[in-house]
Amino acid sequence: MNRAVRRISIAVLVMFVLLLANVNYLQAFEAGSLTNKPGNSRAFAAQFQYQRGEITTADGKVLATSKNVGGVYKYQRVYPLGPEYAPATGFDALYSSTGIEGAENSYLTGNSSNLAVRNVIDMITNKPRKGATVQLTLDSNAQNAAWSALQATGKSGAVVALNPQTGAILALASYPSYDPNQLAVLDGNQLNANDNKLLADPAQPLLNRATDATFPPGSTFKIVTSSADFSQGANPDTVVNAPTSLQLPQSTAQLTNDNGEVCGTGNGKATIITAFTLSCNTAFAGIGMQLGSATLKSQAEKYGMNDPNLKIPSPVAQSNFPLEPDQATTALSAIGQKDDTVTPLQEAMFSAAIANNGTLMKPYLVQQVQAADLSIVDSAAPAALSQPVSPAVAGEVKTMMLSVVNDPTGTAAAFKNAIPGVQIAGKTGTAQNGANNSGLNDAVFTCFASNGNRSMAVGVIIQGGGYGAAAAAPIAVGVLKAYLENG
Repeated sequence: MNRAVRRISIAVLVMFVLLLANVNYLQAFEAGSLTNKPGNSRAFAAQFQYQRGEITTADGKVLATSKNVGGVYKYQRVYPLGPEYAPATGFDALYSSTGIEGAENSYLTGNSSNLAVRNVIDMITNKPRKGATVQLTLDSNAQNAAWSALQATGKSGAVVALNPQTGAILALASYPSYDPNQLAVLDGNQLNANDNKLLADPAQPLLNRATDATFPPGSTFKIVTSSADFSQGANPDTVVNAPTSLQLPQSTAQLTNDNGEVCGTGNGKATIITAFTLSCNTAFAGIGMQLGSATLKSQAEKYGMNDPNLKIPSPVAQSNFPLEPDQATTALSAIGQKDDTVTPLQEAMFSAAIANNGTLMKPYLVQQVQAADLSIVDSAAPAALSQPVSPAVAGEVKTMMLSVVNDPTGTAAAFKNAIPGVQIAGKTGTAQNGANNSGLNDAVFTCFASNGNRSMAVGVIIQGGGYGAAAAAPIAVGVLKAYLENG
Protein backbone atom coordinates (compact mmCIF):
# COMPACT_ATOMS: atom_id res chain seq x y z
CA MET A 1 0.00 0.00 0.00
CA ASN A 2 2.76 2.45 0.99
CA ARG A 3 4.69 1.54 -2.16
CA ALA A 4 1.67 2.37 -4.38
CA VAL A 5 1.09 5.68 -2.62
CA ARG A 6 4.79 6.49 -2.99
CA ARG A 7 4.64 5.80 -6.74
CA ILE A 8 1.57 7.99 -7.19
CA SER A 9 3.23 10.76 -5.18
CA ILE A 10 6.36 10.61 -7.34
CA ALA A 11 4.27 10.67 -10.53
CA VAL A 12 2.31 13.70 -9.28
CA LEU A 13 5.56 15.44 -8.30
CA VAL A 14 7.07 14.79 -11.77
CA MET A 15 3.96 16.14 -13.48
CA PHE A 16 4.01 19.19 -11.23
CA VAL A 17 7.67 19.87 -12.05
CA LEU A 18 6.99 19.45 -15.78
CA LEU A 19 4.01 21.79 -15.56
CA LEU A 20 6.09 24.37 -13.72
CA ALA A 21 8.89 24.07 -16.29
CA ASN A 22 6.43 24.44 -19.17
CA VAL A 23 4.86 27.57 -17.65
CA ASN A 24 8.27 29.15 -17.20
CA TYR A 25 9.30 28.15 -20.75
CA LEU A 26 6.16 29.69 -22.21
CA GLN A 27 6.68 32.90 -20.27
CA ALA A 28 10.36 33.17 -21.09
CA PHE A 29 10.56 31.93 -24.68
CA GLU A 30 7.09 31.73 -26.23
CA ALA A 31 5.54 34.96 -24.99
CA GLY A 32 6.25 36.77 -28.23
CA SER A 33 4.73 34.14 -30.54
CA LEU A 34 1.67 33.68 -28.29
CA THR A 35 1.14 37.43 -28.15
CA ASN A 36 1.26 37.68 -31.94
CA LYS A 37 -1.24 34.89 -32.54
CA PRO A 38 -4.44 36.02 -34.29
CA GLY A 39 -7.48 36.06 -32.02
CA ASN A 40 -5.54 36.91 -28.87
CA SER A 41 -7.97 39.47 -27.44
CA ARG A 42 -5.65 40.42 -24.58
CA ALA A 43 -2.89 41.18 -27.08
CA PHE A 44 -5.31 43.22 -29.21
CA ALA A 45 -6.31 45.36 -26.22
CA ALA A 46 -2.73 45.70 -25.04
CA GLN A 47 -1.09 46.63 -28.34
CA PHE A 48 -2.28 50.23 -28.08
CA GLN A 49 -1.35 50.60 -24.41
CA TYR A 50 2.39 50.60 -25.10
CA GLN A 51 4.51 52.88 -27.24
CA ARG A 52 5.32 51.16 -30.52
CA GLY A 53 8.90 51.52 -31.76
CA GLU A 54 9.82 54.02 -34.47
CA ILE A 55 10.72 53.28 -38.09
CA THR A 56 13.51 55.48 -39.46
CA THR A 57 15.64 55.90 -42.58
CA ALA A 58 19.35 55.11 -42.58
CA ASP A 59 20.06 58.82 -42.15
CA GLY A 60 17.67 59.30 -39.25
CA LYS A 61 14.40 60.59 -40.70
CA VAL A 62 11.43 59.33 -38.68
CA LEU A 63 8.94 57.51 -40.90
CA ALA A 64 6.63 56.07 -38.25
CA THR A 65 6.16 56.96 -34.60
CA SER A 66 3.46 56.76 -31.92
CA LYS A 67 1.76 59.59 -30.05
CA ASN A 68 -0.03 59.44 -26.70
CA VAL A 69 -3.71 60.22 -27.30
CA GLY A 70 -5.13 58.85 -24.03
CA GLY A 71 -8.48 57.09 -23.91
CA VAL A 72 -9.17 53.39 -24.48
CA TYR A 73 -6.38 53.22 -27.04
CA LYS A 74 -3.52 55.10 -25.47
CA TYR A 75 -1.17 55.28 -28.47
CA GLN A 76 -1.87 56.06 -32.12
CA ARG A 77 0.49 55.49 -35.03
CA VAL A 78 1.66 58.56 -36.97
CA TYR A 79 3.46 58.69 -40.34
CA PRO A 80 5.16 62.12 -40.72
CA LEU A 81 6.10 61.59 -44.39
CA GLY A 82 2.99 59.63 -45.33
CA PRO A 83 2.67 58.60 -49.00
CA GLU A 84 6.35 58.97 -49.90
CA TYR A 85 7.41 56.09 -47.67
CA ALA A 86 4.13 54.14 -47.43
CA PRO A 87 5.29 51.38 -49.83
CA ALA A 88 8.15 50.65 -47.43
CA THR A 89 6.60 51.27 -44.00
CA GLY A 90 3.16 49.89 -44.79
CA PHE A 91 0.66 50.69 -42.05
CA ASP A 92 -0.35 49.50 -38.59
CA ALA A 93 -4.14 49.50 -38.30
CA LEU A 94 -6.57 48.22 -35.67
CA TYR A 95 -6.87 44.78 -37.22
CA SER A 96 -3.90 44.35 -39.53
CA SER A 97 -0.47 45.60 -40.51
CA THR A 98 1.52 45.60 -43.75
CA GLY A 99 5.02 46.36 -45.01
CA ILE A 100 7.70 46.81 -42.39
CA GLU A 101 4.98 47.40 -39.79
CA GLY A 102 3.84 43.84 -40.38
CA ALA A 103 7.16 42.12 -41.10
CA GLU A 104 8.89 43.61 -38.05
CA ASN A 105 5.84 43.70 -35.78
CA SER A 106 7.39 41.64 -32.96
CA TYR A 107 10.28 44.11 -32.64
CA LEU A 108 8.10 47.20 -33.00
CA THR A 109 5.69 45.98 -30.30
CA GLY A 110 8.53 44.83 -28.05
CA ASN A 111 7.26 41.23 -28.05
CA SER A 112 10.26 39.65 -29.77
CA SER A 113 12.04 36.94 -27.79
CA ASN A 114 15.23 38.94 -28.41
CA LEU A 115 13.77 41.66 -26.17
CA ALA A 116 12.49 39.35 -23.39
CA VAL A 117 15.33 40.01 -20.94
CA ARG A 118 15.11 43.78 -21.47
CA ASN A 119 11.35 43.68 -20.91
CA VAL A 120 11.84 41.86 -17.59
CA ILE A 121 14.42 44.44 -16.49
CA ASP A 122 12.07 47.28 -17.46
CA MET A 123 9.27 45.65 -15.47
CA ILE A 124 11.50 45.27 -12.40
CA THR A 125 12.75 48.87 -12.65
CA ASN A 126 9.22 50.12 -13.36
CA LYS A 127 10.16 51.64 -16.72
CA PRO A 128 7.38 52.10 -19.29
CA ARG A 129 7.44 49.46 -21.97
CA LYS A 130 8.47 50.61 -25.45
CA GLY A 131 9.02 48.79 -28.73
CA ALA A 132 12.33 48.68 -30.59
CA THR A 133 13.31 51.12 -33.35
CA VAL A 134 13.62 49.60 -36.82
CA GLN A 135 16.15 51.46 -38.97
CA LEU A 136 15.72 50.95 -42.69
CA THR A 137 18.41 51.07 -45.37
CA LEU A 138 16.63 53.88 -47.26
CA ASP A 139 18.54 57.06 -48.05
CA SER A 140 16.25 60.08 -47.74
CA ASN A 141 17.92 62.02 -50.58
CA ALA A 142 17.53 59.13 -53.03
CA GLN A 143 14.00 58.37 -51.82
CA ASN A 144 12.85 61.96 -52.18
CA ALA A 145 14.32 62.20 -55.68
CA ALA A 146 12.49 59.03 -56.69
CA TRP A 147 9.18 60.08 -55.16
CA SER A 148 9.25 63.63 -56.51
CA ALA A 149 10.09 62.44 -60.02
CA LEU A 150 7.29 59.85 -60.00
CA GLN A 151 4.80 62.48 -58.84
CA ALA A 152 5.90 64.82 -61.61
CA THR A 153 5.09 62.26 -64.31
CA GLY A 154 1.52 61.85 -63.12
CA LYS A 155 1.72 58.23 -64.32
CA SER A 156 1.71 54.98 -62.40
CA GLY A 157 5.17 53.61 -61.81
CA ALA A 158 7.89 52.69 -59.37
CA VAL A 159 11.58 53.11 -58.59
CA VAL A 160 13.95 50.84 -56.69
CA ALA A 161 17.61 51.62 -55.99
CA LEU A 162 20.17 49.22 -54.51
CA ASN A 163 23.68 49.27 -53.16
CA PRO A 164 25.24 46.70 -55.54
CA GLN A 165 27.92 45.65 -53.04
CA THR A 166 25.55 44.88 -50.14
CA GLY A 167 22.01 44.57 -51.52
CA ALA A 168 20.76 47.38 -49.27
CA ILE A 169 17.67 49.07 -50.71
CA LEU A 170 18.43 52.79 -50.95
CA ALA A 171 15.13 53.93 -52.47
CA LEU A 172 11.75 52.25 -52.84
CA ALA A 173 8.98 54.44 -54.24
CA SER A 174 5.63 53.69 -55.85
CA TYR A 175 3.12 56.08 -57.42
CA PRO A 176 0.29 56.69 -56.86
CA SER A 177 0.55 56.03 -53.15
CA TYR A 178 -1.66 56.52 -50.10
CA ASP A 179 -1.47 58.22 -46.72
CA PRO A 180 -1.03 55.50 -44.07
CA ASN A 181 -2.33 57.95 -41.44
CA GLN A 182 -5.79 57.29 -42.91
CA LEU A 183 -5.47 53.65 -41.88
CA ALA A 184 -3.96 54.32 -38.46
CA VAL A 185 -7.18 55.85 -37.10
CA LEU A 186 -8.52 54.33 -33.87
CA ASP A 187 -12.18 54.44 -34.89
CA GLY A 188 -13.24 51.18 -36.53
CA ASN A 189 -16.01 52.76 -38.62
CA GLN A 190 -13.70 55.48 -39.89
CA LEU A 191 -11.03 52.89 -40.66
CA ASN A 192 -13.45 50.81 -42.74
CA ALA A 193 -14.65 53.88 -44.64
CA ASN A 194 -11.09 54.99 -45.44
CA ASP A 195 -10.02 51.49 -46.41
CA ASN A 196 -13.01 50.95 -48.71
CA LYS A 197 -12.36 54.28 -50.42
CA LEU A 198 -8.74 53.33 -51.12
CA LEU A 199 -9.72 49.87 -52.35
CA ALA A 200 -12.30 51.34 -54.72
CA ASP A 201 -9.85 53.86 -56.22
CA PRO A 202 -9.15 52.75 -59.84
CA ALA A 203 -5.60 54.15 -59.54
CA GLN A 204 -4.84 51.39 -56.98
CA PRO A 205 -2.89 53.52 -54.50
CA LEU A 206 -2.54 50.58 -52.11
CA LEU A 207 -0.60 48.58 -54.71
CA ASN A 208 3.13 48.70 -54.07
CA ARG A 209 4.33 48.69 -57.67
CA ALA A 210 7.97 48.54 -56.58
CA THR A 211 7.79 44.97 -55.26
CA ASP A 212 4.21 43.67 -55.56
CA ALA A 213 3.48 44.18 -59.28
CA THR A 214 5.21 42.91 -62.41
CA PHE A 215 5.55 44.39 -65.90
CA PRO A 216 7.24 43.41 -69.19
CA PRO A 217 10.96 44.35 -69.05
CA GLY A 218 11.22 45.14 -72.76
CA SER A 219 14.75 45.60 -74.07
CA THR A 220 16.30 45.72 -70.59
CA PHE A 221 16.05 41.93 -70.73
CA LYS A 222 18.79 42.03 -73.37
CA ILE A 223 21.14 42.18 -70.37
CA VAL A 224 20.04 38.63 -69.55
CA THR A 225 20.20 37.45 -73.16
CA SER A 226 23.70 38.92 -73.54
CA SER A 227 24.79 37.29 -70.28
CA ALA A 228 23.70 33.87 -71.51
CA ASP A 229 25.42 34.36 -74.87
CA PHE A 230 28.69 35.63 -73.39
CA SER A 231 28.70 32.78 -70.86
CA GLN A 232 28.79 30.41 -73.85
CA GLY A 233 31.76 32.11 -75.50
CA ALA A 234 30.46 35.09 -77.45
CA ASN A 235 31.70 38.61 -76.70
CA PRO A 236 30.67 42.21 -77.48
CA ASP A 237 32.56 42.14 -80.79
CA THR A 238 30.94 38.95 -82.05
CA VAL A 239 29.12 39.61 -85.32
CA VAL A 240 25.50 38.42 -85.48
CA ASN A 241 22.62 38.60 -87.93
CA ALA A 242 20.76 41.88 -87.54
CA PRO A 243 18.23 42.27 -90.35
CA THR A 244 15.81 45.17 -90.53
CA SER A 245 12.97 42.63 -90.43
CA LEU A 246 13.03 39.07 -89.05
CA GLN A 247 10.57 36.40 -90.10
CA LEU A 248 9.63 34.43 -86.97
CA PRO A 249 9.73 30.65 -87.51
CA GLN A 250 6.42 28.80 -87.98
CA SER A 251 4.69 32.16 -88.04
CA THR A 252 3.54 34.86 -90.44
CA ALA A 253 4.68 37.56 -88.00
CA GLN A 254 7.56 39.85 -88.86
CA LEU A 255 9.72 41.26 -86.05
CA THR A 256 11.25 44.67 -86.71
CA ASN A 257 13.43 47.12 -84.86
CA ASP A 258 11.83 50.22 -83.40
CA ASN A 259 10.22 52.22 -86.22
CA GLY A 260 11.78 49.82 -88.73
CA GLU A 261 15.25 51.20 -88.06
CA VAL A 262 18.35 49.68 -89.64
CA CYS A 263 20.75 47.99 -87.22
CA GLY A 264 24.36 49.04 -87.66
CA THR A 265 25.68 49.49 -91.20
CA GLY A 266 22.53 48.11 -92.77
CA ASN A 267 24.10 45.01 -94.34
CA GLY A 268 22.11 42.68 -92.09
CA LYS A 269 25.05 42.14 -89.75
CA ALA A 270 26.17 43.89 -86.57
CA THR A 271 28.40 43.32 -83.58
CA ILE A 272 26.55 42.49 -80.37
CA ILE A 273 27.72 45.75 -78.75
CA THR A 274 26.33 47.73 -81.68
CA ALA A 275 23.03 45.86 -81.48
CA PHE A 276 22.90 46.46 -77.71
CA THR A 277 23.78 50.14 -78.00
CA LEU A 278 21.08 50.69 -80.62
CA SER A 279 18.72 48.16 -78.96
CA CYS A 280 18.16 46.12 -82.13
CA ASN A 281 15.33 43.65 -81.62
CA THR A 282 16.09 41.40 -84.57
CA ALA A 283 19.66 40.72 -83.47
CA PHE A 284 18.71 39.67 -79.94
CA ALA A 285 15.69 37.69 -81.12
CA GLY A 286 18.11 35.70 -83.28
CA ILE A 287 20.52 35.23 -80.40
CA GLY A 288 17.64 34.05 -78.21
CA MET A 289 16.51 31.45 -80.74
CA GLN A 290 20.07 30.18 -81.05
CA LEU A 291 20.47 29.87 -77.28
CA GLY A 292 17.05 28.31 -76.73
CA SER A 293 14.39 29.00 -74.12
CA ALA A 294 15.87 26.63 -71.52
CA THR A 295 19.20 28.48 -71.55
CA LEU A 296 17.49 31.87 -71.27
CA LYS A 297 15.31 30.59 -68.43
CA SER A 298 18.33 29.29 -66.55
CA GLN A 299 20.11 32.62 -66.95
CA ALA A 300 17.03 34.60 -65.90
CA GLU A 301 16.73 32.51 -62.74
CA LYS A 302 20.35 33.25 -61.85
CA TYR A 303 19.36 36.93 -61.86
CA GLY A 304 16.52 36.20 -59.42
CA MET A 305 13.54 35.55 -61.70
CA ASN A 306 11.06 32.71 -61.02
CA ASP A 307 11.82 32.97 -57.30
CA PRO A 308 8.63 32.82 -55.18
CA ASN A 309 10.52 33.06 -51.88
CA LEU A 310 12.31 36.41 -52.15
CA LYS A 311 11.67 38.65 -49.14
CA ILE A 312 13.09 42.05 -48.11
CA PRO A 313 11.69 41.14 -45.39
CA SER A 314 8.15 41.58 -46.83
CA PRO A 315 7.40 39.07 -49.62
CA VAL A 316 8.24 40.19 -53.18
CA ALA A 317 6.13 39.29 -56.21
CA GLN A 318 7.80 36.68 -58.40
CA SER A 319 9.38 37.96 -61.62
CA ASN A 320 8.56 35.48 -64.38
CA PHE A 321 10.35 33.82 -67.28
CA PRO A 322 8.49 30.64 -68.30
CA LEU A 323 9.84 28.03 -70.66
CA GLU A 324 8.60 28.91 -74.16
CA PRO A 325 7.26 26.14 -76.45
CA ASP A 326 8.73 27.25 -79.79
CA GLN A 327 11.30 29.46 -81.47
CA ALA A 328 8.90 32.27 -82.33
CA THR A 329 7.90 32.84 -78.69
CA THR A 330 11.51 32.32 -77.59
CA ALA A 331 12.55 35.11 -79.94
CA LEU A 332 10.04 37.47 -78.34
CA SER A 333 11.00 36.46 -74.79
CA ALA A 334 14.68 37.14 -75.60
CA ILE A 335 13.82 40.83 -76.10
CA GLY A 336 11.72 41.08 -72.94
CA GLN A 337 8.28 40.52 -74.40
CA LYS A 338 5.79 37.63 -74.65
CA ASP A 339 5.52 36.17 -71.11
CA ASP A 340 8.43 37.98 -69.40
CA THR A 341 7.42 40.07 -66.38
CA VAL A 342 9.57 41.76 -63.73
CA THR A 343 9.22 43.94 -60.67
CA PRO A 344 11.08 47.27 -60.60
CA LEU A 345 13.18 45.63 -57.86
CA GLN A 346 14.18 42.94 -60.37
CA GLU A 347 15.19 45.68 -62.83
CA ALA A 348 17.55 47.10 -60.22
CA MET A 349 18.87 43.59 -59.55
CA PHE A 350 19.89 43.20 -63.21
CA SER A 351 22.18 46.22 -62.97
CA ALA A 352 23.34 45.48 -59.42
CA ALA A 353 24.74 42.09 -60.45
CA ILE A 354 26.73 43.59 -63.32
CA ALA A 355 27.97 46.46 -61.13
CA ASN A 356 29.15 43.96 -58.49
CA ASN A 357 31.32 41.94 -60.90
CA GLY A 358 28.69 39.28 -61.51
CA THR A 359 27.61 38.63 -57.90
CA LEU A 360 23.99 39.40 -57.04
CA MET A 361 23.52 40.33 -53.39
CA LYS A 362 20.26 39.54 -51.61
CA PRO A 363 18.20 42.76 -51.40
CA TYR A 364 17.16 43.87 -47.92
CA LEU A 365 15.35 46.82 -46.35
CA VAL A 366 16.16 46.60 -42.62
CA GLN A 367 19.57 47.89 -41.55
CA GLN A 368 19.31 47.29 -37.82
CA VAL A 369 16.96 47.04 -34.83
CA GLN A 370 17.68 49.11 -31.72
CA ALA A 371 16.07 48.39 -28.36
CA ALA A 372 14.68 51.16 -26.16
CA ASP A 373 17.92 51.07 -24.13
CA LEU A 374 19.78 51.91 -27.40
CA SER A 375 21.44 48.49 -27.64
CA ILE A 376 21.49 46.81 -31.06
CA VAL A 377 19.49 43.58 -31.00
CA ASP A 378 19.61 42.75 -34.70
CA SER A 379 21.53 44.01 -37.72
CA ALA A 380 21.78 43.21 -41.43
CA ALA A 381 24.31 40.69 -42.66
CA PRO A 382 24.75 41.17 -46.42
CA ALA A 383 24.76 37.86 -48.29
CA ALA A 384 25.10 36.76 -51.90
CA LEU A 385 21.89 35.59 -53.54
CA SER A 386 23.51 34.12 -56.64
CA GLN A 387 26.32 34.41 -59.19
CA PRO A 388 24.53 35.17 -62.48
CA VAL A 389 27.75 35.64 -64.48
CA SER A 390 31.50 35.51 -64.07
CA PRO A 391 33.46 38.71 -63.40
CA ALA A 392 34.71 38.56 -67.00
CA VAL A 393 31.20 38.36 -68.46
CA ALA A 394 30.02 41.10 -66.09
CA GLY A 395 32.81 43.29 -67.44
CA GLU A 396 31.68 42.64 -71.01
CA VAL A 397 28.05 43.47 -70.25
CA LYS A 398 29.18 46.58 -68.37
CA THR A 399 31.09 47.73 -71.46
CA MET A 400 27.89 47.47 -73.49
CA MET A 401 25.81 49.28 -70.86
CA LEU A 402 28.36 52.10 -70.80
CA SER A 403 28.07 52.29 -74.57
CA VAL A 404 24.27 52.79 -74.33
CA VAL A 405 24.87 56.05 -72.43
CA ASN A 406 28.28 57.20 -73.65
CA ASP A 407 28.21 56.35 -77.35
CA PRO A 408 26.62 59.18 -79.41
CA THR A 409 24.36 56.61 -81.10
CA GLY A 410 23.25 54.98 -77.82
CA THR A 411 19.57 55.00 -76.86
CA ALA A 412 20.42 56.88 -73.63
CA ALA A 413 23.16 59.14 -75.04
CA ALA A 414 21.34 62.21 -73.73
CA PHE A 415 22.56 61.35 -70.21
CA LYS A 416 26.29 61.06 -70.98
CA ASN A 417 27.26 64.11 -68.90
CA ALA A 418 24.27 64.12 -66.56
CA ILE A 419 26.46 63.70 -63.47
CA PRO A 420 29.84 65.47 -63.70
CA GLY A 421 32.75 63.06 -63.31
CA VAL A 422 30.51 59.98 -63.26
CA GLN A 423 29.95 57.45 -66.04
CA ILE A 424 26.50 55.89 -66.12
CA ALA A 425 25.98 52.37 -67.45
CA GLY A 426 22.42 51.59 -68.48
CA LYS A 427 19.87 49.88 -70.70
CA THR A 428 16.63 51.31 -72.00
CA GLY A 429 13.42 49.40 -72.54
CA THR A 430 10.15 50.20 -74.27
CA ALA A 431 7.75 47.42 -73.38
CA GLN A 432 4.46 46.51 -74.99
CA ASN A 433 1.97 45.88 -72.20
CA GLY A 434 -1.42 44.45 -73.07
CA ALA A 435 -2.70 45.38 -69.61
CA ASN A 436 -2.00 49.05 -70.21
CA ASN A 437 -4.95 51.02 -71.59
CA SER A 438 -3.11 54.28 -72.18
CA GLY A 439 -2.17 53.43 -75.75
CA LEU A 440 1.51 53.92 -74.91
CA ASN A 441 4.20 51.38 -74.12
CA ASP A 442 5.69 51.10 -70.65
CA ALA A 443 8.97 52.96 -70.20
CA VAL A 444 11.76 50.96 -68.55
CA PHE A 445 15.32 51.81 -67.56
CA THR A 446 17.95 50.05 -65.49
CA CYS A 447 21.38 51.48 -64.74
CA PHE A 448 24.26 51.80 -62.29
CA ALA A 449 27.04 54.24 -61.49
CA SER A 450 29.74 54.95 -58.92
CA ASN A 451 31.59 58.07 -57.84
CA GLY A 452 34.43 56.05 -56.31
CA ASN A 453 32.92 56.36 -52.84
CA ARG A 454 29.33 55.34 -53.36
CA SER A 455 27.66 52.98 -55.85
CA MET A 456 24.03 52.58 -56.84
CA ALA A 457 21.93 50.47 -59.20
CA VAL A 458 18.47 51.69 -60.19
CA GLY A 459 15.39 50.16 -61.81
CA VAL A 460 12.49 52.30 -63.08
CA ILE A 461 9.21 51.32 -64.74
CA ILE A 462 6.62 53.91 -65.81
CA GLN A 463 3.29 52.54 -67.03
CA GLY A 464 2.28 54.16 -70.30
CA GLY A 465 5.44 56.25 -70.24
CA GLY A 466 6.41 55.47 -73.83
CA TYR A 467 10.14 55.31 -74.53
CA GLY A 468 12.43 54.23 -71.70
CA ALA A 469 14.96 56.94 -72.55
CA ALA A 470 12.28 59.63 -72.44
CA ALA A 471 10.26 58.73 -69.33
CA ALA A 472 12.19 56.27 -67.14
CA ALA A 473 15.84 57.21 -67.67
CA PRO A 474 15.53 60.82 -66.39
CA ILE A 475 14.07 59.51 -63.14
CA ALA A 476 16.82 56.94 -62.65
CA VAL A 477 19.54 59.49 -63.39
CA GLY A 478 17.96 61.92 -60.93
CA VAL A 479 18.03 59.28 -58.19
CA LEU A 480 21.67 58.48 -58.99
CA LYS A 481 22.56 62.16 -58.84
CA ALA A 482 20.79 62.70 -55.52
CA TYR A 483 22.65 59.80 -53.92
CA LEU A 484 26.11 60.15 -55.43
CA GLU A 485 26.34 63.90 -54.90
CA ASN A 486 25.18 63.80 -51.27
CA GLY A 487 27.57 61.39 -49.71
